[in-house]
Amino acid sequence: MATDTVKNNTGSGGGSASALRRVLLDNGALSALVVLVIAMSVLSGDFLTTDNLLNVGVQAAVTAILAFGVTFVIVSAGIDLSVGSVAALSATVLAWLATSEGVPVVIAVLLAAATGLACGLVNGALISYGKLPPFIATLAMLSIGRGLSLVISQGSPIAFPDSVSKLGDTLGGWLPVPVLVMIVMGLITALLLRRTYIGRSMYAIGGNEEAARLSGIRVKRQKLVIYALSGLFAAVAGVVLASRLSSAQPQAAQGYELDAIAAVVIGGASLAGGVGKASGTLIGALILAVLRNGLNLLSVSAFWQQVVIGVVIALAVLLDTLRRRTGSTAGAAGAPGAPGSGGRKKNAAKFGIAALVVAAVVAAVSVLNPGSSSTSTKIGMSLSTLNNPFFVQMKEGAQAEAKAAGVELTVTDAQNDASQQANQLQNFTSSGVSSVIVNPVDSDAVGPAVRGANKAEIPVIAADRGVNKADTAAFVASDNVEGGKLAARSLAEELGGKGKIVVLQGTAGTSASRERGAGFAEGLKEFPDIKVVAKQPADFDRSKGLDVMTNLLQGNGDIDGVFAENDEMALGAAKALGAKAGKDVAVVGFDGTPDGLKAVEAGTLFASVAQQPAELGKAAVQNAVKAARGEKTEAQVMVPVKVVTAKNVADFS
Repeated sequence: MATDTVKNNTGSGGGSASALRRVLLDNGALSALVVLVIAMSVLSGDFLTTDNLLNVGVQAAVTAILAFGVTFVIVSAGIDLSVGSVAALSATVLAWLATSEGVPVVIAVLLAAATGLACGLVNGALISYGKLPPFIATLAMLSIGRGLSLVISQGSPIAFPDSVSKLGDTLGGWLPVPVLVMIVMGLITALLLRRTYIGRSMYAIGGNEEAARLSGIRVKRQKLVIYALSGLFAAVAGVVLASRLSSAQPQAAQGYELDAIAAVVIGGASLAGGVGKASGTLIGALILAVLRNGLNLLSVSAFWQQVVIGVVIALAVLLDTLRRRTGSTAGAAGAPGAPGSGGRKKNAAKFGIAALVVAAVVAAVSVLNPGSSSTSTKIGMSLSTLNNPFFVQMKEGAQAEAKAAGVELTVTDAQNDASQQANQLQNFTSSGVSSVIVNPVDSDAVGPAVRGANKAEIPVIAADRGVNKADTAAFVASDNVEGGKLAARSLAEELGGKGKIVVLQGTAGTSASRERGAGFAEGLKEFPDIKVVAKQPADFDRSKGLDVMTNLLQGNGDIDGVFAENDEMALGAAKALGAKAGKDVAVVGFDGTPDGLKAVEAGTLFASVAQQPAELGKAAVQNAVKAARGEKTEAQVMVPVKVVTAKNVADFS
């Protein structure tokens, strides 16, 4: 190795190129990132700009910080599935203490960090002393952390203190603070892994736990520290995430634990333990961020984006398996003092596999990318979710109107993740779309990203849900509160003004659930003889509606009616009721989806409050086109809601 180095350095012009080639060969993940950046730059002219590259850094920050903590765990041959929930819990604790309880912000921040630390210590204790498998212990903490976050917040977002929200801003108007925090946490991770006793202990425990114990390492105590560090890093990530959104979201960071684990593995760590480093984890997080950012810019379908990212994660794990089988793990990214990699052939093979993976992704993107249209008007549309027939209809209505108007429409799916939606809006802004339509996951959380569009002078249309603390050119919606009142009135009249009912609520913390529930409660005040005997969330999901309703029937078998805050839950409830649905029990849904209307026609559902989502999408695009062309738009465009029963369902359809 020393001889090779001398020879390479003596070349007059090839020293730098040789060193770069050697670095790329030794780091498959870095090679993949470089090729991916080049490919995205070729495929999209909007990718390689200063603003967009800063967006990539910001979008990678939370995942990277979580992943740094998970690196400690994976290096020691463990797993931590709780980091996403711990991040949400820590942020919720901070916001609750600083706002509702009046605790000084500095103390609230320290208590939020202590919350993450405590969750990590509990994980470590369950694993070290309770002998629980890491998967089970951290899976339990995932549920506990999420539940406590919902309990503390009562299911609603909590505004973040302004002093802490600055963590989501920029320094000097251009350098994002989340990127700086990510770099600092990365340096701390590298220092702990390479220069401290606990870091060396992690590699030893991951390499061979029994050998580590026999060599004098107090394995149980070290695992406590390892999981405590993971919890602390999760707390930092939660604060950074909430700062970007200006609010603590009880449902934030769902699924982020999988992204964190993926980033660590893509970066070269081994799930078998004993291998991993901070720089590799950072590269893994950047690869995921570049993929998501690039796919957004290329207008790849939101559904195909999930497929592409899933394939990349699977291939990364496969590559890890191949590395371990060929015995090349030891020097790839391992413990300090590990021997060199298995030679140029293995390095070349790693580089070739990485290049092949990226080439496959790029080829898939090229096929899936519909290409830019010749139109001058480009509209970006971010929907809260496409895992719901209501929003699918909204998308279809928007696409039909865009086609008729001759404009290019790019639709993205935020998957009910406020952070992901903020990323999508940032990507739209940096790509210079003519206007943006946003259906917010949360009205407060979307505010900072919309303000970014305001600063870039890109008009924004809010659809179905409003945007707080930012300017919108128009608000296109149906009245959820009024719809809730109509649902209460129609159900009460069907029951003759008296009876016992059950309410199935939507996803906790969403504005749609809050508004529909508030309207229904307000409407019921006119009917004091109707009693709500149970309320339970079923997350706007049909299968959960079935399960929750089945459980509620065990203790409330004599109910007369059900109100579900969307048709999907209503259909699940009807399934649980069986023959009673539509005969002994009146079920009212919300949205007027095709399946809901069919059930109304069949008599299974008594009624559905129809919002006409396709009309919402159509009206949103019409106003987005007007705003993009500098034409005047109405500040509020209301699409009427209507109660659909068996008497008028044919006319409505």
